[in-house]
Amino acid sequence: MGDPIRILIVDDHRVVRDGLRSFLDVQDDLEVVGEAAAGAGCVAEAEARHPDVILLDLRMPGSDGVAALRELAVLGNPARVLVVTSFTEPDAVLPAVRAGAAGYVYKDIDPPALAAAIRAVHLGHRLLHPDVVRLLASGASPAGGPRLTPREREVLTQIGRGRSNREIARALGLAEKTVKTHVSAILAKLGVQHRTQAALYAVRGGLV
Repeated sequence: MGDPIRILIVDDHRVVRDGLRSFLDVQDDLEVVGEAAAGAGCVAEAEARHPDVILLDLRMPGSDGVAALRELAVLGNPARVLVVTSFTEPDAVLPAVRAGAAGYVYKDIDPPALAAAIRAVHLGHRLLHPDVVRLLASGASPAGGPRLTPREREVLTQIGRGRSNREIARALGLAEKTVKTHVSAILAKLGVQHRTQAALYAVRGGLV
């Protein structure tokens, strides 16, 4: 067995942090290396402790989880972030997914399932509820958030069909450079890094 997965727990309720730690500390391949009670503390601890995975609450006093995600991205911190939330509405967690969260689970998750989720995001997987995938693919977002334009939706559909930029340009009658610009915008709006992830959104969102 290799080195254990290093975990940072971020939640403003001590009872939650203690509960998570008590379970995670008995897992042979998981190790809690730090805790924080707010977004600002999350960033500071992440920079100091170098966790592999951050378990992040969304709503905390002061700097919240989404703000912490954005700052971690600016700093280039490589930790994978798994949101642990009590909010079950997909659009409540959408800002966090757009800000770079690798996935989210609910606070009533069974402990073994939480451990499995931690291992999954550490391996590079994204854990998103199908409803969130549909919202991302449709360009829907909370009020004031970014949306896909009709043209971007067309390009995303073509991505979902596995077509290259050149093939998309030919299909839609666009310059290849224009398609590349649309693809970059789509990846940014969906909060993903690779077109294969965008293709997954297109397929699961019913665009293909």
